[in-house]
Amino acid sequence: MTSGRLLLGATPLGQPSDASPRLVDALARADVVAAEDTRRARTLAKALDVGITGRVVSLFDRVEAARVPALVEAIKGGATVLVVSDAGMPVISDPGYRLVAACVEAGLPVQCLPGPSAVTTALAVSGLPSEKFCFEGFAPRRGAARKTWLASLADERRTCVFFESPRRLPACLRDAVEQLGGSRRAVVCRELTKVHEEVVRGSLDELATWAADGVLGEITVVLAGAAPRADLPSLLAEVEALVAGGLRVKDACGEVAAGHPDVRSSQLYDAVLRSRRD
Repeated sequence: MTSGRLLLGATPLGQPSDASPRLVDALARADVVAAEDTRRARTLAKALDVGITGRVVSLFDRVEAARVPALVEAIKGGATVLVVSDAGMPVISDPGYRLVAACVEAGLPVQCLPGPSAVTTALAVSGLPSEKFCFEGFAPRRGAARKTWLASLADERRTCVFFESPRRLPACLRDAVEQLGGSRRAVVCRELTKVHEEVVRGSLDELATWAADGVLGEITVVLAGAAPRADLPSLLAEVEALVAGGLRVKDACGEVAAGHPDVRSSQLYDAVLRSRRD
């Protein structure tokens, strides 16, 4: 069996000192360092006072598919190949998936050197529920696709983490207000672990206002899960109980709807009238 292996090395988001000892050792010893950006990999190695002795090759999105066969053959021949992205964990919205899949298919060892990840770092500092969450990668670039994607999250109960370009963040937050409602809670994490780190928490309305004049830096957004929708029969029963206590139907609908952000008073009023006709 080959002694070669594929290593996935998590790199610091901003502070070189966050690099793990295992990453430092792998940078020094790997036969091949496959980097999303070779210049940034060399800069990191210099900051860590590590001399890269192996061959350094680029592994960004447009060249990954072409690079995979040669890297797989190198591992079959006994080489240790270390994959590093610009920041955080390779494969997670970064290059590396095709190479991992090819190694798995070929029965070659794949190991991970754990460490920084913008996804889990943002989730941890967000203050939003984290026992269940989903990761959506980068938000769609185009407005129509972004709105459709946001609408698909309207009933998502889990906390959602996604990446966004600073240039597109204001439009994304405006679309989120439109599709999800301005009261939905969210957190925007900017420049995580770096000198100018900023974590802004609030409603989507508040965050859209904050971002309106532009935002700089690497962005990770954490979106609160949807509140459970109240079932209609229970809402109608609440309305009828208030009416029985002396309130007008319209006022009763308004009072019940006020306690349920996903319910409009007019919709509830129409439902009451329909239920009485049935």
